[in-house]
Amino acid sequence: MPKFIYKAVDDYGKFTKGTLEAQTFQQAVEELKNNGLWVMQLFDKNSSLLHKELTFGGSRVKTEHFTVFCRQLATLYKAGVNLVESIRVLSEQAASKEFKKILAEMSNEMQRGTQLSMAAAQYPTVFSNIFINMIRAGEASGNLDEMLARIAIFYEKEYYTKQKVKSAMVYPTIMGIVTVIVVIILMTFVVPRLAGNFSSMGLELPLPTLIVIAVSDWMKIYWFLVLISLFIPPVVLKMIKRNPKGLYYLDYVKLKIPVFGMLWHKQALSRFSRTFCSLFAAAIPMLQTMTIVSSVVGNEVMAKLIQQSREGLRGGNSIAEPFKNSWLFPPMVVQMLAVGERTGALDTMLEKVADFYEADVDAMADRLKALLEPIMILILAVIVGTIVLAVMLPSFKLIENLH
Repeated sequence: MPKFIYKAVDDYGKFTKGTLEAQTFQQAVEELKNNGLWVMQLFDKNSSLLHKELTFGGSRVKTEHFTVFCRQLATLYKAGVNLVESIRVLSEQAASKEFKKILAEMSNEMQRGTQLSMAAAQYPTVFSNIFINMIRAGEASGNLDEMLARIAIFYEKEYYTKQKVKSAMVYPTIMGIVTVIVVIILMTFVVPRLAGNFSSMGLELPLPTLIVIAVSDWMKIYWFLVLISLFIPPVVLKMIKRNPKGLYYLDYVKLKIPVFGMLWHKQALSRFSRTFCSLFAAAIPMLQTMTIVSSVVGNEVMAKLIQQSREGLRGGNSIAEPFKNSWLFPPMVVQMLAVGERTGALDTMLEKVADFYEADVDAMADRLKALLEPIMILILAVIVGTIVLAVMLPSFKLIENLH
C-alpha cells in the first residue's frame, strides 16, 4: 500500500506532519479530513525524490509565470470555462516546461474527479498553503469564482511589491560588483606595472603609494584568499539561515539596517496585511489563518510575534493585544486590527493597511533608486580615484623635479 507524506494544520492552528498509508491520494485526503486536519502538503513517499529531481531539477516555477496563471485561471473560470478545461488550456500555453507538465498532470487528475485543491496539494513547491487553502474554502462555499479573483489579486500585489524591493536593490548590488572588479583589476594588473616603473627610476615613493603597492603585492601573493573572501559571506549566510536561531537574529539585524531595514519592514507589514485579509475573507478558521500568515510573512521576528498572538487568541485574547507593545507593528496597524475585530470587518481594515504599505513600499523604492545612484557612483569614484591618485603621486613629483 502506498505511503503518503503529509503536512497539515489542526483545528487549533497547530502544524503537524507525518506519513500514512492509503490506496489512493483521494483516500489519504479523506482520512486526514476525518482526523480534523487541513491538508497543506501531500505526496507519495515513493515518488517524492523522483518528483524533486526530475520535475523541478532543484528549481521552482517562476513567480511571474505563476502570477499570470492565477489571473488567467480566474478569467477563464469567470467566463464559464470549467476548471478541468481551464487547467488544460493553461497547461498548453504555459511558458515553463515544468509548469506545463504539472498543469497537464493536474488536469488529468481532475478529469478523474479530484478537486483542484487536492490536485494542487500534490505540488507543494509550486502551490503555496495560501493558494491551496483559499481554493479549498472556495470549493466548500461554492464561491470559487470570487476566490480565484482574490487569489489573482493577492499574487499580483505580492509580485509587484517584491519586484519594487528587488529593483531598489539591483543598482547598489551591480555597483558593488563593478567596484570589486575594478579594484581587483587595478591592484593586480595596473599597480604592479607602475610600481615596477617607479622602482626602475629609483623614485622616493610617498606613503599613500607605498600602502597601495603593499596591498597590491599582498593580493598578488594571496589572491586565493581574496577569492575565498568573496564566497565566505553567502556561505555563512546560508548556514545561518539553516539554523532557526540564526535566521531569527539575521532577520532582526535586517530590520535594523538603516534605510533598507525600513523598506524590508514595510514589505513584511504589507505581506502580513494582504495575506491575513485574503485568508480571512476566504473564511479560513482564524487559528489556521494565523499559522499560515506566520509561515509566509518572510521575517522570523515578525513570525514569532504572530505566533504569540495566535496563542493568545487561543486563550480568548484579542488578536491585536500582543502587537501593542511591539515596535514591529506601528500604532496605525494595531488600531486597524482592533477596529476590525470589534466591527467584524477585519478583512476590510487589513486590506486598507495592505494598500497603504504597498503604496509606501512603491514610493520608498523609487526614492531609494533615485538616491542610491549618485551615492554609489560617488563611492566608486572615491575608491578608484584614491587608488589612481596614490599611484600617480610619484609621477607628479617626477614632473616637478623636471621643472
